[in-house]
Amino acid sequence: MRPIDLAREAGISTQAVRNYADAGVLPAAPRTPSGYRTFDTRHLQALLTYRALARGYGGETAQAIMQAVNARDVPKALALIDASHAALHEQRQSLQAVGKALETIAGQPSATPPHSDMRIGEVAAFLGVRTSALRVWEAAGLLSPQRTPGTKYRTYGPADIRHARMIQMLRNGHYPLPMIKPILQELRGSGSTDALRAAIAQRQTALTMRATAMLAGASHLNGYIT
Repeated sequence: MRPIDLAREAGISTQAVRNYADAGVLPAAPRTPSGYRTFDTRHLQALLTYRALARGYGGETAQAIMQAVNARDVPKALALIDASHAALHEQRQSLQAVGKALETIAGQPSATPPHSDMRIGEVAAFLGVRTSALRVWEAAGLLSPQRTPGTKYRTYGPADIRHARMIQMLRNGHYPLPMIKPILQELRGSGSTDALRAAIAQRQTALTMRATAMLAGASHLNGYIT
């Protein structure tokens, strides 16, 4: 088989096939006297396996898995797979914890912190984050602390601190800042947690889709190895 044959079967460019061969995603390919690579069905199977793995494990991990298998280091490949599944499980548990905690915080009265108003350093210490994180959240429109006249120091009221706690938990759950903004806007506007529940459900769906893709990739890999 020629590079173009593999490219057509996988729906990619011939240059991508060459790149995968150079990266060790494909097993070593013999060359013709004129220097052209020649491939067979095993190379095609390796390419399709990599593509299936990449959909679930990501391109970087999928490449490392295929490199290990092609180097006959199956234990290393399986260790990479185990690590990815463990990370996914950790994200799922984190998501569940975030959902429960956010529901609890959203239903609490505003006066949960120990002081009515706090400065940025006090809030950072209270949450266990850096002051730079609070500034980033403010720049993204997630927090709007008051400024004291004259000194312009930031002061955070009880509601600001409650929202900062929610942001911290969502960030720990791998939520991007743009996804957090509508959740806070709805809570500020109506006190509703509908946006919060929708975001968590969306994240759960994404994790389920990734787990399904990982299962399909692992099945391809099993066929390739055996």
